[in-house]
Amino acid sequence: MATGAQGRGRLTRSAEFDAVYRRGRSAASRHLVVYAFPSELTDVRLGVAVSRKVGNAVVRNKLKRQLREAFDAIDPQPGQLDVVLVARPGLDEAVEGQGFSWLQAEIAELVTKAAAA
Repeated sequence: MATGAQGRGRLTRSAEFDAVYRRGRSAASRHLVVYAFPSELTDVRLGVAVSRKVGNAVVRNKLKRQLREAFDAIDPQPGQLDVVLVARPGLDEAVEGQGFSWLQAEIAELVTKAAAA
């Protein structure tokens, strides 16, 4: 299923997430964990995980939208990767305080680290 402005696919099944968690490489910061796993597909597939510890449904859904949008804005886009973004508690306050551009830079840095590992 292709979605997003650039036709990016999504990781939707639990087994797809588990494969990235088990076989992929990770990079973490205080508010975010990124798992990246090389894929045979030509496009990047993104999965977003935001637990109830992060906040209520409104906060979680807002963060998911922001994470997808920030990932889409990464330039250049990583190629042939399955990526899972895992939000940690406090991410919503950090984005509010430091801005959306901070979130974009944070994701870009962590994706680069995880893909290179």
